[in-house]
Amino acid sequence: MRSIKISSNNGLRVFMKIDVAARHISYRTLFHTILILAFVLPFVFIITALVTLEGANKCSSADCLGRRIGPRFLGRVDDSGKLVKDFYKILNQVITDEIPGGLKLPDLFSQLVSELKNNQYDAKKFAFSLRAMMEKLEREIRESRFSELMNRHFAASSIPKGLYCLSLRLTDEYSSNAYAHRQLPPPELLPVLSNNSYCHFVLSTDNILAASVVVASVVQSSPDPEKVVFHVITDKKTYAGMHSWFALNPVAPIIVEVKGVHQFDWLTRENVPVLEAIESHDGIRNYYHGNHIAGINLSDTTPRTFASKLQARSPKYISLLNHIRIYLPELFPDLDKVVFLDDDVVIQRDLSPLWEIDLQGKVNGAIETCKGEDEWVMSKHFKNYFNFSHPLIAKHLDPDECAWAYGMNIFDLRAWRKTNIRKTYHFWLKENLKSNLTMWKLGTLPPALIAFRGFVHPIDPSWHMLGLGYQSKTNIENVKRAAVIHYNGQLKPWLEIGFEHLRPFWTKYVNYSNDFVRSCHILEW
Repeated sequence: MRSIKISSNNGLRVFMKIDVAARHISYRTLFHTILILAFVLPFVFIITALVTLEGANKCSSADCLGRRIGPRFLGRVDDSGKLVKDFYKILNQVITDEIPGGLKLPDLFSQLVSELKNNQYDAKKFAFSLRAMMEKLEREIRESRFSELMNRHFAASSIPKGLYCLSLRLTDEYSSNAYAHRQLPPPELLPVLSNNSYCHFVLSTDNILAASVVVASVVQSSPDPEKVVFHVITDKKTYAGMHSWFALNPVAPIIVEVKGVHQFDWLTRENVPVLEAIESHDGIRNYYHGNHIAGINLSDTTPRTFASKLQARSPKYISLLNHIRIYLPELFPDLDKVVFLDDDVVIQRDLSPLWEIDLQGKVNGAIETCKGEDEWVMSKHFKNYFNFSHPLIAKHLDPDECAWAYGMNIFDLRAWRKTNIRKTYHFWLKENLKSNLTMWKLGTLPPALIAFRGFVHPIDPSWHMLGLGYQSKTNIENVKRAAVIHYNGQLKPWLEIGFEHLRPFWTKYVNYSNDFVRSCHILEW
């Protein structure tokens, strides 16, 4: 204990002894501390308020707040903005300058960072290395994408082993089994083939399995299948196998007729001279059957454009089966209306109301493809199909005219017979042939777009849903509601490359219990 003396102020010296606790700091130190805090605390309060208004309240730790307050408190300037500006300046230089020769590129970004530390790269050399790595990666990705498209093209153009087996087995059956080559339809039903009170479908294909799916889907979706007639047209090599399938697997009460193109008397060289020229022209055959990347500059081509060019070179586009629909009025002279179907469709709803649609004097009832929910599939105008730098195309066509779809069309054959559609079609085929295929590249739709101009009646889009063969983001609910779904594109459901989530809408109509299907291991991957 210590004592202090206290004296009175009246001059009397009175001494008093008081015990106090021992102290560890001097009063002077305490005084100075209080004085400093009196000046500093208001300053800290002001700085804290400013930082809070600028968003410091989002900091989750005292360290974060300290980093914000510290430079201000000590009078320092945050130079991160200057660093970013300097880095942008270096990047702009690197974009325009040539990459130094002999620059060694690491395979991984972590290797680049390690070399940066070990070799003390400056910012410019680091930026050059980063740019070179990015460009190398872009080239590799681009090359990989083109390789994928080429492989997909070859896969789409080939015939799966199972389908080839099915055709061979059924062809052999046609020659050895009397029931397989019995007359279709039976003689007593022949008058029905020209009876306009029935719903007549026409299907042109050399794919037996696909034909069986189309017919089976119509059987299951029709409330009155006994009023349905199917006219299946195929080529000479597939005829025996196609006939065997429908003879051995009747789909009664639907009536099925199978005919080969060689069995139509009207299909002579005199009546189809242009198609004969296309099939025999050496340049055309080389274009469709030759090197499919010849003449294509991959450095100036986008993958999407490249894919379109590959699809345009599919050999099916010079097949008579693909052009056969332009001759329907002549091939079926006794019929008034038919629905023409492609072989990559599935029917999910009764189509008989199509025959009741008033086409208002038009020939072709089709859905338009220039408007719809799917902006990729339903955004097709004439400019998507034709080369408008060609003077003849630019003179006669409007690039913004709306296109329409093949695949499911209701044709008024009576109205068609009063037109020059076939002659117009042949004229433009000849012009494109003379122009070395520079007017258009893709298939049979472009000449049909021209030939049917003024003869198309738009029908409701719900009748026909497109894109299941190339649009992976197809809306499943829309697929379920559509009357006809169309696997147009390369990714057909019978191919291994087809979309797995869209395949079941097609495979549910495959007859897996059939002996030929089982023995050929159809769709077993």
